[in-house]
Amino acid sequence: MEKNICVVGLGYIGLPTSAMFASHGHKVIGVDVNKKVVEELNKGNIIIEEPGLGELVESVVKEGNLKAQITPIESDVFIIAVPTPITDDKRADLSYVKKATESIVKFIKEGDIVILESTSPTGTTEEVMLPILNRSGLVAGKDYFLGHSPERVLPGQILQELINNNRIIGGVNKVSAEAIKDLYSSFVKGEMYLTTATTAEMCKMMENTFRDVNIALANELAKICEKVGINAWEVIELCNKHPRVSLHQPGPGVGGHCLAVDPWFIVERVPDIANIIKLSRETNDSMPQYVFNRIGELLSYEKRRRKVTVLGITYKPNIDDMRESPITEIIDKLDKSDYELAIVDPYVSGFRHEERDILKACTGSDLVLLAVNHNQFKELNFKEISEVMRGNLIFDTRNFLNNEDIINSGLAHIVLGNSKRKSTLSYNEVAITQ
Repeated sequence: MEKNICVVGLGYIGLPTSAMFASHGHKVIGVDVNKKVVEELNKGNIIIEEPGLGELVESVVKEGNLKAQITPIESDVFIIAVPTPITDDKRADLSYVKKATESIVKFIKEGDIVILESTSPTGTTEEVMLPILNRSGLVAGKDYFLGHSPERVLPGQILQELINNNRIIGGVNKVSAEAIKDLYSSFVKGEMYLTTATTAEMCKMMENTFRDVNIALANELAKICEKVGINAWEVIELCNKHPRVSLHQPGPGVGGHCLAVDPWFIVERVPDIANIIKLSRETNDSMPQYVFNRIGELLSYEKRRRKVTVLGITYKPNIDDMRESPITEIIDKLDKSDYELAIVDPYVSGFRHEERDILKACTGSDLVLLAVNHNQFKELNFKEISEVMRGNLIFDTRNFLNNEDIINSGLAHIVLGNSKRKSTLSYNEVAITQ
């Protein structure tokens, strides 16, 4: 059944969700305080990068099923998909959720559905939104339906995963959860599981916390292996031959609005209990400083002003999303320590020290830092790079680059988690010859 849907927040989740509902027979009004987002959307354009989203938005706008404006209107469904950033003291900033909820109160009528999609601490739906919605004079779960249904999507695959992933539907009561499930069933092909709103909030946070804790374990392993003189990547590969072990991979830090943020929401709620979660967050937050220190150690011989070329600044590969990117922290530290910098990222423009040409960026460089494993960096011409560099160090924080190409070009391949410079001889070959 076609519904009029108002989506508040047209970011990385709100916009794809709006387009998905619009492409399945609903009339959608997208609301955002950013006038540029609104203006571009009404032209059928988007200002974020996500495979397939531009074409989908262009289509549904042309059909008249998706429009944008800066304020909500009366609708049958209200979906709040605004940011929930983290404050400097590691607490959830729910001001956007509160403002979004306040903006829809006067439009709610009997039979409407109100859904929070924003990832939020436990209790947000019932303890933050519900008191505001009570100003409508309507009773949640009776006169209208209220709940939380968090997204579970991977940037770069959002459209497919919105459709195919299983979804948790949390309601303030069962009838609310069922109403929300009926709505999402217009496009969701995955299983949908009903629960309470507070349980759904915890599930979303714990799904991301699970990954964050396991990445922290890998990052700690990388530090340990460098200390004792072995290769963390080989340890991980061999451990994962065990049928019940699946170690994650280390890196220069954890970014994005989910993994780098959500665990703190749990710590905020129960700081005296969430000890493992807090320590894991601190471990992952320590990685930019660790990488910065390693760069200093690797270039300690260099007495003149040192130049570092940074490849990639987004929080993950092959997207333009820089939210909570640990690479920007590394860059800040290098900047403050008076390194000369050149930064290359094919997905980002307008960042300081930006260079679009890799060879130009590497010219006169003492060290090239592979910070993000974008596909475009996989087939670098290290022979040409070696000819323009002043130094010879390639510091690979993702174990991503072709070791043989680097070694054959006369450069040194240093990998995070491996204290020894890599050679063209594998560990197993070394063991056999010994």
